[in-house]
Amino acid sequence: MQHTDLRPRALRNEPVADTLRHLLTTPAGAALCAVLVGAIVGGGAAFGPIYVAGGLLALAAGLFIMTSTMAGLVVVFAIMLLLPFGTLPFDIGITPTLLSLALVGVLGVWVLRLLARSDTYDLRLTPLGLPILGFLGFTFFSLFLGARGLPDTTTLHNYAKFILGVLLFFSIVNCIRSRKQARFLLRAVILLGSATAAVGLFLLILPDELALRLLVALGRIGYPTEGRVLRYVEDDVDGLERAIGTAVDPNSFGGMLALVLALAAAQLFARRPVLPYPVLVGCVGLMGLALLLTFSRAALFGVIFAAIYLATLRYRRLWWAMIAAGVCGVVVLSSIGIFDDFVQRVTEGVQFQDQAQQMRLAEYQNAIAIIQRYPVFGIGFGAAPEIDLVAGVSSIYLAIGQRMGLVGLAAFLAIVAAWFVQTVQVLPQLDEERAAWVLGTQAGLVAALAVGLADHYFFNIEFSHMGAMFWGCMSLGLAVVGVEEGEPPGGAGPM
Repeated sequence: MQHTDLRPRALRNEPVADTLRHLLTTPAGAALCAVLVGAIVGGGAAFGPIYVAGGLLALAAGLFIMTSTMAGLVVVFAIMLLLPFGTLPFDIGITPTLLSLALVGVLGVWVLRLLARSDTYDLRLTPLGLPILGFLGFTFFSLFLGARGLPDTTTLHNYAKFILGVLLFFSIVNCIRSRKQARFLLRAVILLGSATAAVGLFLLILPDELALRLLVALGRIGYPTEGRVLRYVEDDVDGLERAIGTAVDPNSFGGMLALVLALAAAQLFARRPVLPYPVLVGCVGLMGLALLLTFSRAALFGVIFAAIYLATLRYRRLWWAMIAAGVCGVVVLSSIGIFDDFVQRVTEGVQFQDQAQQMRLAEYQNAIAIIQRYPVFGIGFGAAPEIDLVAGVSSIYLAIGQRMGLVGLAAFLAIVAAWFVQTVQVLPQLDEERAAWVLGTQAGLVAALAVGLADHYFFNIEFSHMGAMFWGCMSLGLAVVGVEEGEPPGGAGPM
């Protein structure tokens, strides 16, 4: 009787998977299983069943990463969107984040696959690969120049996470090798974005005390347990609560949603969307509502810019959709009694009248002063070298300028401009389906770049998941351009 392989296609024909299966049938593999069982029992006694369950989920995620690059990428995006600040619940000398471990795992698997099967898999850098590596080299130079050769441990740790986030660019272009794989990852990102939006809305509608308890419970895996765990407009606990999900900061949460929402919005008007239309509408609605309730003005304007980009470049019907979305937003905000407060916040932000915007203006002036004093290479990624200056500014452009100087800012802008030129020029050569995917990644980057005018999270080494989202979106666009029409080497990609 012929044996039928019931595993998902993403898990078939991977050399690492074959090795793992072989190991589990050996005495060493049996011993490893015994150790794991003992660890589960001991962990249950020491930490409780919840953390054991979390550990098992982490173990399962690790096995997925080791057995399939596609499953690994899904795990990476799941952590970025749902548990971006999660760490191991125990100390091993250092405290790596779950995202860092997942990124290293995916990177290691595809590099080992490349070395083991060089006759089947080729290294893909894309035309932007070397410039991005050069940009990373320049960040390394700025790191040690600003720290005068000796960065502190915290800065080094955060910088390493930042580097891993940027290297996701190379993981995606080397793992996405077929149309099916690209479609699979796009579906996963949109669904995961909707899931994180749902989490944010769920926490928002809960009583503050219960929501606080749930978020503080994440303290075992690295989340804050004191201070501003719940966030409010103008930090007024008697005012409007802001949606934060598990992203710690509402502006970071809003920026993340803006990127994924723009990616999904492009699919609403595609002839062959990656998800059924009703599901897409639900996803866009969830993310849109959660974004509004972050009260992040930068994220709101980022989505508006992305929608204008899509409507101008291809989808003229999006103009009407924007009007309809605006009407729906007014109805929803009015029905929950916060429309006037929302309008007031947006108006005060545009006019730079509230406290947050006044602080931004002060940050901009300080950043410009730093760039004037250190125009070429900046001050690096540590503290400002002079006591009358303060590092940190709510703008990715000024942040890059003060951290890496005008040379670093010019390099970043050149890479982004080259990406847009390449992806726009190739659009007429792509079929309708792939063109819609590339347009979605373009819209996602437009949203991120617009958000970056007033927020720094997409270039902040303490928010490495945001940088990974940015470079991952850029990489996904180039991967779609270069996908092969047939099956990927070594077997079929996931449907």
